[in-house]
Amino acid sequence: MGDPAELRKGEAPWKKLSKEELERQYTPSTWVVRLGAEEALRTYSQTGNEATKKARATRRSLLDVRYGDGEAEKLDIYFPEKVSEALPFCVFLHGGNWQSGSKDASAFMVNPLTAQGVTVVVVGYAIAPKGTLDQMVDQVTRSIVFVQKQYPRNEGIYLSGHSAGAHLAAMMLLANWTKHGVTPNLKGFFLVSGIYDLEPIMHTSVNDPLLLTLEDAQRNSPQRLLEAGLTQPVDPACHILVTVGHHDSPEFHRQSREFYQTLCRAGWKASFKEVHDVDHFEIIWKLTQPDYVLTQEVGGPDNRNRVPHLLPVLHLPPK
Repeated sequence: MGDPAELRKGEAPWKKLSKEELERQYTPSTWVVRLGAEEALRTYSQTGNEATKKARATRRSLLDVRYGDGEAEKLDIYFPEKVSEALPFCVFLHGGNWQSGSKDASAFMVNPLTAQGVTVVVVGYAIAPKGTLDQMVDQVTRSIVFVQKQYPRNEGIYLSGHSAGAHLAAMMLLANWTKHGVTPNLKGFFLVSGIYDLEPIMHTSVNDPLLLTLEDAQRNSPQRLLEAGLTQPVDPACHILVTVGHHDSPEFHRQSREFYQTLCRAGWKASFKEVHDVDHFEIIWKLTQPDYVLTQEVGGPDNRNRVPHLLPVLHLPPK
C-alpha cells in the first residue's frame, strides 16, 4: 500500500481545486446558511462581546495577566464560585484566521463552565501582521507553561480552540515542554472547526498578512508533523475531541476528519464529532447556551448530571 503520508502528499484533494474555489473553501462566512456572511460575522462578534461582558460582570476574574513581555502576551482567568488551586482549568484560544479576534471578546464558555466548578483561561496572542505564526505557537506554549506554574495543583488542563485557535491548540501536542522546565498537566483537547494542514491556505488571501512560506506551513502543520511520527502520546488518558460544524466547508470537514484519523493512527485517544446544523460561527458561539446540542450529546451516561459541553467527553471530575 505504501506509506500513508506519502500517498496523501500525492493525492491532496485541495490541489485539484481552482484558486477561486480554494478561496471559497477557506472563507467560512461563505458557507453560512441562516444569515448573510456579514451578518453572521457581526452576530459572532456581538455574541463574543456580550458573553465577555457578562463573564466579567458576574464572575471573579483576573484580567490582563501577563504571561510574557510582549504587548499581546496577556490572559484572562475566570474562577468558579468556590476557588481552589486544585480545580480543572479550561484554556481557550480564539479564532480569526490568525489575524483577527481577541481574548477580550472570546469568553464564550466562561459562564457555563465556571458554573460547574471549572476555571477558564482565555489567552491573548499576537495576531498577524504584528505576530508571525511561529510567534503565536510560542506564545500559546508559554501561556500554558504559565498556567501550570501558577497553579501546579490543578486537576487537569483542558485545551480548547476554535478555527485558528484549534490549530494553535493542536500544535501543543508537539510542544517541547522540557525546555520550559515544566510538563503541563494536559488532560484533554477540544478542537473546534480547525485547520491542521496549512499548505492550502498559502494559496488563499488568508496568507496575505501571514506571509507563510512552504517551510513555515510545514513546520506549523500538526497534521504533517504527526504523520511524520514526531510525537507520541505521553498520557494515555489524554482525550482529543475533534469537532466540525455540519455547515462548515468540505475542506474544513476533510481537514478535521483526516486529523482525527491521523491521531488515531498515532496512538492518541481521539474522537470525532460533526455537530448537526451549525456553521463555522454558530458551533462556538452557541457554547454560551446551556441547551446547545453539544451539551446534550456529551452529557452523562444517565442524563441526570449533565455538565456543559466538553467536560464529560474529556472526563473532567464531576463537581
